[in-house]
Amino acid sequence: MTEPLDLDATGQAELVRKGEVKPQELVDAAIARAEAVNPQLNAVILPRYDEARGAAAGELPNGPFRGVPFLLKDLGANFAGWPNYNGMQALKDADWKTPVDAVLAARFREAGFVTLGRTNSPELGLAPTTEPSSYGASHNPWNLEHSPGGSSGGSAAAVAAGIVAAAHSSDGGGSIRIPAAHCGLVGLKPSRGRNSFGPETGERWFGCSAEGVVTHTVRDTAAILDATEGSAPGDPYVAPPPARPYAQEVAAEPGRLRIGLVTQGWRGVEIHAENSAASTAAGKALEGLGHTVELSHPDALEDNEVALSYVKNVMASCAMALESWGQKIGCEIGEGDVEPMTWEIAKRGREMPAHELAGAVSFMHGLGRKTAAWHESGFDLLVTPTCGQPPPVLGELVSPPDNGLLGFVKAAPYGLFTMPFNMTGQPGISLPLHWSAAGLPIGVQLVAPYGREDLLIQVAAQLEEAMPWRDRRPPVHG
Repeated sequence: MTEPLDLDATGQAELVRKGEVKPQELVDAAIARAEAVNPQLNAVILPRYDEARGAAAGELPNGPFRGVPFLLKDLGANFAGWPNYNGMQALKDADWKTPVDAVLAARFREAGFVTLGRTNSPELGLAPTTEPSSYGASHNPWNLEHSPGGSSGGSAAAVAAGIVAAAHSSDGGGSIRIPAAHCGLVGLKPSRGRNSFGPETGERWFGCSAEGVVTHTVRDTAAILDATEGSAPGDPYVAPPPARPYAQEVAAEPGRLRIGLVTQGWRGVEIHAENSAASTAAGKALEGLGHTVELSHPDALEDNEVALSYVKNVMASCAMALESWGQKIGCEIGEGDVEPMTWEIAKRGREMPAHELAGAVSFMHGLGRKTAAWHESGFDLLVTPTCGQPPPVLGELVSPPDNGLLGFVKAAPYGLFTMPFNMTGQPGISLPLHWSAAGLPIGVQLVAPYGREDLLIQVAAQLEEAMPWRDRRPPVHG
């Protein structure tokens, strides 16, 4: 018999609605799993179990996920009065607690989710691995010597290990999609403006960042997006509203599509044979589903200025973040307060002339125009490997004290295919369609035109049926 906690979030919510299981039972089971497997994973770093039990026993909102256990990443999605350290030792030492609910966090609560605590994140979300000095490394449940990815690595490890069926995540260069790829999950980065950063923030990383979830199933991803999407007063970007609920797109036929396929790297970055094989196999599966697939991608993605402009954006944003957090905690954040990589990135950001940052943002907007033109030329979707390499061994992407940028540079293959679409604002989804010979998950990314999450969900659901992954479980599982 299937344990209730082994169902996806939609299945768990259905049991609650039918009265076959109580929210308290689901929450207790999730906490028991966390206590059993988290010592191996270090995924949940700020547990709030007593509060979760109290919420489950009380009057929960009658939302679509009433009573379903959930986790928040330790970056964004602020709950008033809860700690939120952004992976930073300085905020941990200050015991920073956010004063107001974020719009997204409030929507998770209104959907009926019961939040168990926060998950591990690298400092300021800067790395595609989750190994902050503040809390130590999170481990991949498929192989504990490997990283679960970053920056939503704690969330992905927790979902993959069965602690919860879905968890909050965010993505400024691949931080939803990379952990999803490394942990065998579904990870959708929504379109720019789809989920609000309000009320305290307008945008993050000049529009590159987005928030969402990692899940096991396409239907969960779609239904949770229905619960969170939509603008809030003052948002600088507003994504076009969906024509109908995203949950309805899971069973909808996309028609015959023209799809561009990428199997090799660009800008001089080579990709691993397993990652190339993953996208190749996805292309064949899509052809089998009746779509036209051809080797093609927007030429603009090969421009060396893509990476340069992105890095300038991150450096300036990091410098601003340290200044902002210092003001909030009433203490200037210096070199000794952050990790070597964070300090070096922020240092470069502070030294950057204003015209260089303005040029980087202008380039980013131009890149969006060029990728949109490729879609307008007749391509409905783009398919790529999610990452250029399989999940790295822990420690591989950590910068030493005497070379703060080394980890940042070594991370290039992991964000090669994800980062450009943070710049363009397009939605992208990583699907767990391949496992390496070593038994590690390898993700495949689908990218749609801006605002077309509906199309991504339709095709992702087709692939989920054609290349099912739900029954795969990692060695470390609750």
